[in-house]
Amino acid sequence: MKAYYLLFLFFVNTSIVFSQRSEADQIQTSNGKLTIQPVLHSTLVLSWNNKNLFIDPYGGIKAFAGISSPDLIIITDIHGDHMNIETLTALDTERAVIVAPKAVVDQLPEILKMKAKSLSNGGILEESGVKITALPMYNLPETEDSRHPKGRGNGYVLTFGNTTVYISGDTEDIPE
Repeated sequence: MKAYYLLFLFFVNTSIVFSQRSEADQIQTSNGKLTIQPVLHSTLVLSWNNKNLFIDPYGGIKAFAGISSPDLIIITDIHGDHMNIETLTALDTERAVIVAPKAVVDQLPEILKMKAKSLSNGGILEESGVKITALPMYNLPETEDSRHPKGRGNGYVLTFGNTTVYISGDTEDIPE
């Protein structure tokens, strides 16, 4: 009986730990406070100047409980832990712009494709007051069967006032 009780306590404590979201970090920029809220794995929400940026949203709608709708969605790659159609279609994307590499945009449903801006490695654009620079994201060594070939996905440098944030995506210690 004691073993069952201990096992029960373990599962209760484990579910509580895994159901809690990590605490957000805040960074003061030259143009307001930037809040960085980890959600899970590759997913995070950046809030700045009353704008919400969702990075690689996946995990279902429940992962975003209590978080305001996105103004900007930035996606790094085609894999389901970065571009998750189920999560994207469940989110309130009415006012959102999606920035992603062409390989991602090509796989979006039409309703989301209309909101998307394709950005290739080396491309730069500004959206929601944030400068977005796309960097290569790939695996080394570069091989024919690489899960992340050069040119398909993006890492990003996001500039908030005088503060930059690097979103690596699935990459390695590449020369770029």
